[in-house]
Amino acid sequence: MNLIRIKYYESPIEANRDKQILAEKGIESYIANEQTIQSDWLLSNAIGGLQLQVFEENVERAKEILQKFVENEELALEVEHTIENPEYSFTCPKCGSNHIYQHEKPDGIFGISWLLIGIPIKVPSSKYTCYYCGNEFKH
Repeated sequence: MNLIRIKYYESPIEANRDKQILAEKGIESYIANEQTIQSDWLLSNAIGGLQLQVFEENVERAKEILQKFVENEELALEVEHTIENPEYSFTCPKCGSNHIYQHEKPDGIFGISWLLIGIPIKVPSSKYTCYYCGNEFKH
C-alpha cells in the first residue's frame, strides 16, 4: 500500500483540520513533513511543504470528502454574511452582503449641538462599511 499526496498546506492548522475531517469519515491519513517544518519553518519550500497523504485506495474518496467540506464551508459563509430584515435595501458592491452599517458625520452640527444643548445630534453620512468583508463604499 502506497501513500499518495492529495493536498499541500502552508499551515499545520489547516492540515490537521483536514486530517480530522477524514478521520471522522473513517479514512486514515498522515501529514508529511509536519515535525520538520515545525522545528524549522524555513525548510518548508525546500521539502515540499506540509502534505496530506492517504493510502492509494482512499484517494478519490478523500478528495471528495474534502471538496464537500469546502463547498459546505462556502455555503456557511454565504449564509453568515446575509441577514434577515436588513436596514438598507442595497448590498455591498464587493461581496454582496446586506450586513452593512452607515457612518455618521462628526461635523459642525454634532459639535454645536453638543456644546449648546449637551446632546450630540448625529448626521448620517453617505459612507457605508460592510461587516462581512470590511469594504467601505458610498451610496
